[in-house]
Amino acid sequence: MPETALPATASTSQEAEIIAALGTRSVVLVGMMGAGKSTIGRRLAARLRLPFLDADTEIEAAAGMSIPDIFEAHGEPHFRDGEARVIARLLDSGAGVLATGGGAFLRDETRDRVRRQAVSIWLKADGDVIMRRVKRRADRPLLKTPDPAATIERLIGEREPFYQQADLTIWSRDVPHEKIVDECIDALHAWLSRDDAKATPSDTLDATR
Repeated sequence: MPETALPATASTSQEAEIIAALGTRSVVLVGMMGAGKSTIGRRLAARLRLPFLDADTEIEAAAGMSIPDIFEAHGEPHFRDGEARVIARLLDSGAGVLATGGGAFLRDETRDRVRRQAVSIWLKADGDVIMRRVKRRADRPLLKTPDPAATIERLIGEREPFYQQADLTIWSRDVPHEKIVDECIDALHAWLSRDDAKATPSDTLDATR
């Protein structure tokens, strides 16, 4: 179930303008595992007073089993099919901030749906940053390899051409979470202002690294 937006201080005019410009659209966070999509997403949702949704959590709830167990029992293609259905349902449910799994944005139908129903933000992180974060967890199915660091670099290389199609890019690095959220807010406000002026979905805005 979507999480209710966390308590937040009164919205600034910038945040209020973002909410108004979004309408029924969501904000969708894409990027590699360990990029901070769930952590930043919760804080961004609180700032915008929107529900926070985590696609992986919703998939596990729908399947009645963990993602590692889904991979083991049914394989990655089965998981990706279910992931696409869950994301479609969440986007149809109205405005929110949605954190997606690392491979979700690679699927054509999901990218097309996100393009129509949301504003997408790629949380971009260097491989060493990702490795430091994900090595704390042992439940990443795609990292159960002899050389997880090499696997991360390979996945980054394979996935970045898809992530680059997101509307916005924000660098995820080792700074306070609220700084990243502030950059997301600034980028969303600027992009939605351009969108109101008939900017095309392919326009992107990179926050300063």
